[in-house]
Amino acid sequence: QVQLVESGGGLVQPGGSLRLSCAVSGLTFRSYSAGWFRQAPGKEREFVATYNWNGGNTGYGEFVKGRFIISRDNAKNTVYLQMNSLKIEDTAVYYCAATDQSYGLYSASRYNYWGQGTQVTVSS
Repeated sequence: QVQLVESGGGLVQPGGSLRLSCAVSGLTFRSYSAGWFRQAPGKEREFVATYNWNGGNTGYGEFVKGRFIISRDNAKNTVYLQMNSLKIEDTAVYYCAATDQSYGLYSASRYNYWGQGTQVTVSS
């Protein structure tokens, strides 16, 4: 059974940082691309970042503007999202996802497996 379990969310002040983790089990993680998406209340799910398995290329949503970094540790079956310079508009539930695809990773429809999400709230 494939499981993705996010952790690391919470409440942070504007300008602060958080590191999200996503522990993956039940699949050969090194052969899967990983991504992060987010969804704020009343809004559609939005692409945040991706790290493909074939070549190690990364990609980010336009709103990230150098503030977030995605990384992965295949030995630990874990993908991370380091978020810096957080803004109030970054408040959302953040989801990690995995796929055996290596392209088109900006689209949620490309992902086979999803975590349950972790809440990130940026507020003063």
